[in-house]
Amino acid sequence: MKFLIFSFLVFLSLQSCAFDAPMDNLEADNSGEDSLFFANRLALKIDETHQYLKNNTSFNQQYVVLIDMKVNSGKNRLFVLDLSTDRIVSKGLVAHGSGSNTYVRDSLIFSNVPNSYKTSLGKYKIGASYPGRFGKSYKLHGLDASNSNAFDRFIVLHRYSCVPDEEQSYEICNSLGCPMVSEAYFEELDTYIEPSEKPLLLEIFY
Repeated sequence: MKFLIFSFLVFLSLQSCAFDAPMDNLEADNSGEDSLFFANRLALKIDETHQYLKNNTSFNQQYVVLIDMKVNSGKNRLFVLDLSTDRIVSKGLVAHGSGSNTYVRDSLIFSNVPNSYKTSLGKYKIGASYPGRFGKSYKLHGLDASNSNAFDRFIVLHRYSCVPDEEQSYEICNSLGCPMVSEAYFEELDTYIEPSEKPLLLEIFY
């Protein structure tokens, strides 16, 4: 019962996201059933995250970044969660790696292999910031077998001008494997990452 109530609350909070599934790999349709499907997925992932952080106290215990790769890239699929209230406090667009494209509707592939240009699924520790090619960026440390090569692959959280600030009905640009956000949204994310005394957990799931 607790999970059903929480799923409904997440569903309400996501209504402004207008989650869509791609049509012809570009266009997307919009339905309440889709929104509820993604709300349920996020609710389950939040519950898993609570359990993980309970056993890993070296991480920030309040904020976590979750990226749902089942969501079309033209729609908000990066979420910052406040785990003290289980509420979404920030959401935005995020690109996946160009190598993850299959050109089949609702289908992406993932890899941990260097030079694959694919997104890697799994949990990451958001590490130190550094002045990169695209400005301030954050190093990412893969914590699972599925993303253990992330640091050596130079998979980082960064901004890039091709990523729009607002949702759209078609897919956005791709990265070379990094979670890549718009310049404006990076600044918003940074208000949660930079002040934190402990690193934030970021998870990419599918």
